Amino acid sequence: MGIAALHPSYRPATTFDFNNPILRVIIVAAGLASQAPGSLAFEAMLMQIIAKARLALYPAVAMLAVVLATLQPAQAAGVTDTEIRIGNIMPYTGPLAAFASIGRAEAAYFDMINERGGINGRKIRFISRDDSSNPRTAVEHTRDLVEQERVHLMFGSFGTPSNLATRTYLNERSIPQLFVASGDEEWAHPKRFPWTIGWQPTFRAEGRIYANYIQAAYPSRKIAVLWQNDQFGRDLFRGLQEGLGLTANMIVADIAIDADMSIDTQVDILKSSGAEVLVLNCAPPISARAIRRAAELDWHPVLLLVNAAASIANALRPAGLQNAVGVISTSFLKDASDTAWKEDPAIKGWLAFMDKYYPDGDKEDSYAMFGYAAAETLVQVLTQCGDDLSRENIMRQAASLRNYQSPVALPGIAINTGPADFHPIEQMRLVQFDGNSWQPIGDVIESAFASRPNDN
Repeated sequence: MGIAALHPSYRPATTFDFNNPILRVIIVAAGLASQAPGSLAFEAMLMQIIAKARLALYPAVAMLAVVLATLQPAQAAGVTDTEIRIGNIMPYTGPLAAFASIGRAEAAYFDMINERGGINGRKIRFISRDDSSNPRTAVEHTRDLVEQERVHLMFGSFGTPSNLATRTYLNERSIPQLFVASGDEEWAHPKRFPWTIGWQPTFRAEGRIYANYIQAAYPSRKIAVLWQNDQFGRDLFRGLQEGLGLTANMIVADIAIDADMSIDTQVDILKSSGAEVLVLNCAPPISARAIRRAAELDWHPVLLLVNAAASIANALRPAGLQNAVGVISTSFLKDASDTAWKEDPAIKGWLAFMDKYYPDGDKEDSYAMFGYAAAETLVQVLTQCGDDLSRENIMRQAASLRNYQSPVALPGIAINTGPADFHPIEQMRLVQFDGNSWQPIGDVIESAFASRPNDN
């Protein structure tokens, strides 16, 4: 049947958008440009041409789609004009759940940033998953975050085992693993793992700080160590032994424990060793029980508590504040409960932040402060990126921090990175608990960080 013989009520099943650039090319190529677009004859003829060319047209369109996809910027995976997707792994349940306030504070901080307009006009979508400190679960969640949620980078994930389990996967896919919440030295190998960088001071250097303090203040005292039987515990214990050097034989007893075990018997054994200095190198719940048990035994050694457990909210208060008076630790962030910072603008900002964005959190929780400061550092990096949010530039900026000082860091503590330096924070201060807050002892310590493995 000819076109002229079509029934007057006939309309093609397809509605054509004559402003579509691809359709315009077909019209010109078919010599129909002089026809009247929208007429029945024109549309019917166009349908016949498309039907005959279908087999050739579809592969061409498919090829065009592939070409257009390759022209998209590298940042498109987890970045749009309005959003940046960021992934995170945190132990919201399990034996190390006390550290979950790190992730909650980070989420709250990003809520604050989003309310203020985001970063260069883009809001942060922070997607955090619970691994219960199980590395296998961490791997599963990380794969899902990357492959299903399409996050642009991983940030602030907690713990040595979980981050080690996901490091190779992320580096093979060139996905930034930024500011790992662990003091292991494994996050500072820019040649072997260029997409992974730590944030906090290393456990090993912290161990050397305690050794130097013991040598200076209690040179002839016997030492006992209760240490967590994992990478965290081993690293700090090794630093302690290295720092003591020839006097390491003053360690008369050490016991390795798991993160979820009862430790009353172990504390009893350590007391019976005759030690006068006790180093608690374990998670907050165990440290709290150890401090309480020592008090119950009427044992009052010099107590040194690792920074990772030095939370008033999660360790000292459960131990009984009266039992924790005199405990010595290290710090690199301000203590919001210290009256010395009462008029400090940064602490005032922190308290206001907690009231508005994290009202269920504890203002004396050092892990919440940790998450706040780490998130603040990430925002600094993303701000430095400007409009180039490619993964390559994000890593470039993360490795280009020069004397960046977080407002909530202790005076003299600065963040510095470089292409060959993936140790952002290499300064700490000794502090002592006075029953209410942590009070500084001496000056900022840098010497303990001078010696580190050169195996990038």
